[in-house]
Amino acid sequence: MNILDDKDIKQKITRLAYQILEEYIEEKKIYVFGINNNGNRLKDQLIDTITKISPSFNIESHEIRLNPADPIGTEIKTNIDIQKLNNKNVLIIDDVASTGRTLYYASSYFQSIIPKSIKVGVLVDRKHKSFPIHVDFVGRSLATTVNENILVFIENNDEWKATIN
Repeated sequence: MNILDDKDIKQKITRLAYQILEEYIEEKKIYVFGINNNGNRLKDQLIDTITKISPSFNIESHEIRLNPADPIGTEIKTNIDIQKLNNKNVLIIDDVASTGRTLYYASSYFQSIIPKSIKVGVLVDRKHKSFPIHVDFVGRSLATTVNENILVFIENNDEWKATIN
């Protein structure tokens, strides 16, 4: 069953972009990290939208790569030296926050430094988290059963959608 269609997702991205701008309007720069494939696609769309709204807003785009099935057994990788993020604003983006596990381990990467802030943004937030993760920027919140899965399809110029099954 579709929960978001192409138009809905693009509206949510625009709304998220405005929320992010409002939150960080006084900051000189933010570092935005997308998690794996869909998180990176969503991050790129958010950055494009923010740049169109406020071209002078300073955003640095990065990736977090981790294995959600084995987050401890596989090294978490990024494309920036972690020490450069001391006292910086970090924003982690993913498509769906289900149990919070992926976001928990992605945010654990930053424990060796003291950032100014770490915030989280997702397109779809499920309400039953098993991990202590708070989502700051949400496109859509859903209360689902534990057995239901949310899948987000964000591929280049294809029709975007989010489904629940």
